[in-house]
Amino acid sequence: MSDEEHQQPQHSQQPEENQTEQELATRTLYIQSKRFYLDVKQNRRGRFIKVAEVGAGGKKSRLLLAMSSAAEFRDYLTDFADHYSSLGPTNSENPPEDGKLKSEIIVKDNRRYYLDLKENQRGRFLRVSEQVSQTIPRGGPRSQIAIPAQGMIEFRDGLTELLEEFGTDDQEPANELPESRSMRVENKMFYFDVGSNRRGVYLRVSEVSVRNNFRTAITIPERSWGKFRDIMAEFAEKAVISGPEQGAPSSQGPPPREEEGVKDEPQGGEE
Repeated sequence: MSDEEHQQPQHSQQPEENQTEQELATRTLYIQSKRFYLDVKQNRRGRFIKVAEVGAGGKKSRLLLAMSSAAEFRDYLTDFADHYSSLGPTNSENPPEDGKLKSEIIVKDNRRYYLDLKENQRGRFLRVSEQVSQTIPRGGPRSQIAIPAQGMIEFRDGLTELLEEFGTDDQEPANELPESRSMRVENKMFYFDVGSNRRGVYLRVSEVSVRNNFRTAITIPERSWGKFRDIMAEFAEKAVISGPEQGAPSSQGPPPREEEGVKDEPQGGEE
């Protein structure tokens, strides 16, 4: 996914820009006319979740959440969903004066998240705004997403899956993981990303079509890397080389991956 760059001061556990990042997992949610991407990423500061919204017209918005903030947001989603289910039919002719039905705030380091369940002539939705500032509350501009009220439970469940797998700890990873690599072969890109979760370290190999951004991926547990290498070496030794080698891996990191149009297939191999 693109647009994942972000930066924080040295002391903060929040996501940071201009660092080598690894994409550990992703979920795609389709709610009404919108697509939402939930990406777990990791850099030298630790893990975080990027939430991206793509509207029907292709407009993109995003939020960045530390793992602990994502857990707090997940819990609030349950509260908002319960409140939404207790409301009567939408009053499109006479909505509340400010449109707000319920509000909460999450504060994490120099970030503040405003959660507002709102109602307008199109219906009810949860607006989530992120403000980054050293002088909260009078700070910089906000980025925001809007989740249709009917999709709050689905959104919560998607977050829950990721948090159960990767935890809610904001601390830096204990071990330095290898840098991501990439290579191009004809009309395909291959990405090699090393990640970790509570089950251990794994290698995620993604194949992305240059033509339509269609993506598939496999994950290989660290304990199987040696056997995987041996099988690949055996194939390489037996292969008939008909021309110069193409698609040499690059250590410069993969080029940006476009959010829109990328379709994720189920991943396996993390045990």
